[in-house]
Amino acid sequence: MRIDVTIGEAPSSCLVNGIPQSCRQISFLNALCKVNALLSITDMALTDADVQKQIKHMMAFIEQEASEKVEEIDAKAEEEFNIEKGRLVQTQRVKIMEYFEKKEKQIEQHKKIQMSHLMNQARLKVLKARDDMITDLLTEARQRLAEIALDPARYSRLLEGLVLQGFYQLLEDKVTIRCRQQDVEMVQAAVNKNIPVYKEAVKKHIVVKVDMEHFLPSSLCGGVEVYNDNGKIKVSNTLENRLDLLAHQMMPEVRVSLFGANPNRKFTD
Repeated sequence: MRIDVTIGEAPSSCLVNGIPQSCRQISFLNALCKVNALLSITDMALTDADVQKQIKHMMAFIEQEASEKVEEIDAKAEEEFNIEKGRLVQTQRVKIMEYFEKKEKQIEQHKKIQMSHLMNQARLKVLKARDDMITDLLTEARQRLAEIALDPARYSRLLEGLVLQGFYQLLEDKVTIRCRQQDVEMVQAAVNKNIPVYKEAVKKHIVVKVDMEHFLPSSLCGGVEVYNDNGKIKVSNTLENRLDLLAHQMMPEVRVSLFGANPNRKFTD
């Protein structure tokens, strides 16, 4: 490498700081020569092989630095990836656990509801079966009521008790008795027998009339109805009414006899 400079001649009378300008040009040229010499020496010191070697060395260094940087970036990216993956996995695991826990609770609640429905249905079936049994029992008892009137002696004693009970419940001076048409004679006999008994018990006179115009339906199994004088108060002592009254009063005992004591019942009065 050389530096070529062309300098024109200057008048010899030109002075700068007391030094002729031509002298300054000579000094400048000498400096340039020295620079060119140094550059030549430098060019001669570095051959093409050395330059290529240095270039390869620099490239290898750059590649090594790049490789290390890449490994560092990969390691950091792998670490961040593993951290993010662990966080996502943990988050999804928690969500899945919460989801299945919620589903398990829903299933358990659904099972409890179904079990409660099944138990209620079973309980209702049991109650219905018991009610049907009691209904059948009362129906059979009503059917057997008709057999009482077929036994005159037994039916006469029963009518006497029903008539006297009607007297005691009304405690009226005048009463009217209605019965079935086929029971008129038995009822009249029961009235005649019970009037002295009533007078002795309550110390009062009583006038009893058997209604011969209005009779109880012949479909009834028997019994009487006792009215006060104006007919506003009635004591129904038919066999059907007595059975209904007895069934209502004795139903707890009947249930215990048929089905046993209820363990959930605290009071029996």
